[in-house]
Amino acid sequence: MINVLVADDELPAVEELAFLLGRDERIGAIHRAASGAEALSALETESVDAVFLDIHMPALSGLDIARAIARSPRPPAVVFVTADEDCALEAFELAAVDYLLKPVRAERLARSISRISELMKDGSKVPEMITVDQGGTTRMIRRDDVSYVQAQGDYARLHTAEASYLIRVPLSDLEQQWADAGFIRIHRSYLMSLNHVGHMKLAAARPSVTVAGAELPISRRHLPSVRDKLEATRIRPQG
Repeated sequence: MINVLVADDELPAVEELAFLLGRDERIGAIHRAASGAEALSALETESVDAVFLDIHMPALSGLDIARAIARSPRPPAVVFVTADEDCALEAFELAAVDYLLKPVRAERLARSISRISELMKDGSKVPEMITVDQGGTTRMIRRDDVSYVQAQGDYARLHTAEASYLIRVPLSDLEQQWADAGFIRIHRSYLMSLNHVGHMKLAAARPSVTVAGAELPISRRHLPSVRDKLEATRIRPQG
């Protein structure tokens, strides 16, 4: 079970998030704090695996609390909860597990809980973050949220469940840099994440794979290596 602390200077926000957390069977004890000082006090007296922090709190902000947490020998996972994305870059520099926008959606919260659960199993492994630009706003996304990558000239488009982002990195560079993270080349125009593989048709006249709902072509050139990689990871191709 995951024991959590919810800290927000607005009581309705605390109760709403606590209610949503309480509906998830993976959550154990839920502690509440209405200020940064209360949050630090709770962290000293309670056993907490994860902290959901509002960023904009008076006196001690969520970022201040996260800095204090980072100095502890066994820091809990930190998830920031806020109404804006202005502090996203700084948040992930503090090794935040996630960044939730208000109002928090139940399905999005469930993903955060899954990430916390993964961290608790893997130890202190921090997710790889990528800086992207969206409509003139710089933000951070998790690499493991990227289901596939599409070449667009000297750029690459990263596809996630929520949006796509263009970065100025050639696909060939990402192929090398992300190989250890489970990304494989399936076509001159595509990399896919093995963690997001769905339906596969490798024996068809036109081999393809469905990744996050998108059907991507597999070139004849890359088909043997794709087969080998799928067998090595025990993912069973379908005819």
